[in-house]
Amino acid sequence: MLLGLAYRLLGSLHDAEDVLQEAYLRWVDVDRESVAEPRRYLSRVVTRLALDRLRARQAARETYVGPWLPEPVPTDPSPFGPLDTVELRESLSTALLHLLERLTPPERAVYVLHTAFDLPYAEIGDILDRSAADCRQLHHRAVARLADERRRFTADPAEQRRLLDAFLAAAREGDLARLTELVAADATAWSDGGGRVRAARNPLHGVDRIARFFAGVYGPRRPGVRATPVELNGAPALLVTWPTGSRYTLAATTADGRITGLYLVGNPDKLTRVPG
Repeated sequence: MLLGLAYRLLGSLHDAEDVLQEAYLRWVDVDRESVAEPRRYLSRVVTRLALDRLRARQAARETYVGPWLPEPVPTDPSPFGPLDTVELRESLSTALLHLLERLTPPERAVYVLHTAFDLPYAEIGDILDRSAADCRQLHHRAVARLADERRRFTADPAEQRRLLDAFLAAAREGDLARLTELVAADATAWSDGGGRVRAARNPLHGVDRIARFFAGVYGPRRPGVRATPVELNGAPALLVTWPTGSRYTLAATTADGRITGLYLVGNPDKLTRVPG
């Protein structure tokens, strides 16, 4: 539970594990008899440590090369415990974690604690040293800031898998007409190479730019590209491997039978947990 909390707050499993290590060291030193509710105490410690990291890394983001996307995490099996509800899976999705980057650290903390862990505002207030009313307002503000984009995707694994497979097949054939049919007119694609591998330095907006980019990168002139179905962040995804050994993960958001967003991660520092 604590690993899932830290990861949802940070979008990085590496950072989440560091936070848990710090929390453990504090737990070792605390007087256990003074802790009436260990779960609440540890949730508070982990949340505060994660928020400190969120604030500290804002400056580092300014020097990051290209778009930043969350670290993909294999979830079959899940390192975060059972993902037995749609809400739990969606709270781990690449698309939602990417959207959460738009929020302030307090907004993100309240949103995660209330939406993913169903904590009441009074308990969240205790964790963040804020009033319940303040936390309720932060949650409403976060929901409002995410609302427009969240309407652009649905959590239907079967549709995501079908469209992802069809999209890559069309890209490998260089079939621009088919790609245009599969992608929504106002879709956006993000590529995170972190300056380590080739990737688009800016988001690609619109179906035409997306279709031409992926047909050029994965089309017939690029033989030997291998795609493996995987589950990442609770949703269908693809691991795309080049003959050179370079690897990328590809995830998508879908709505109304079309792809509305694509998330391509190639930064090797973020793919150490992805097998294959």
